[in-house]
Amino acid sequence: MNLLLEHALTVFMAFFAIMNPIANTAVFAGLAGDKNKLEQRKIAAKALIITFIVIASFAVLGKSIFHLFGITLPALRITGGILVFIVGYHMLQGSGSKLHHTQDDDSSDVAVSPLAVPLLAGPGTIATAMNYSSSNGWMEIIITLSVFAVLCLITFICFIFSSRILAAIGNSGLSIVTRLMGLILAVIGVQMLLVGIKSAFSALG
Repeated sequence: MNLLLEHALTVFMAFFAIMNPIANTAVFAGLAGDKNKLEQRKIAAKALIITFIVIASFAVLGKSIFHLFGITLPALRITGGILVFIVGYHMLQGSGSKLHHTQDDDSSDVAVSPLAVPLLAGPGTIATAMNYSSSNGWMEIIITLSVFAVLCLITFICFIFSSRILAAIGNSGLSIVTRLMGLILAVIGVQMLLVGIKSAFSALG
């Protein structure tokens, strides 16, 4: 039971760092701050529902995708580790990663793009979900999806109260949170990379 709890906490910290609800709250405020409260709720709900569906699809179908394209788990961990590290590195510099940006910022439906994809359900989030859910079995998938659902709820609350949160923490607070999340992400990325390299050498041996 302690191992499951430890796994759940690890997954939560990884998702929390890579989704960074506080920093994305600032993005949400910029994209939907001029809307009324009802429209903001609709945009936030739609974005997070789409995000959950995307991540759940990759978490559940991860092994099938592996078999279809001949991908091994060590390869995913190495690639995912690199992606997560890049996101974390850019956040450490006080800026967002290009992996979490889109050129189409004038989309008519900001809930779909850029909010859901690629901001919330970006390559790093997808790689993290597949990494934590494809190792052993359905228990890992259930834990991963449950933790991600909780994080989606937290993010929704942050979006709804975006004006109050940003007023409370200010630009300096937002910068500190972003850099701390970047540090955590960079460490998680390196850990995923090391585990992937170790598994690859073990398989070759």
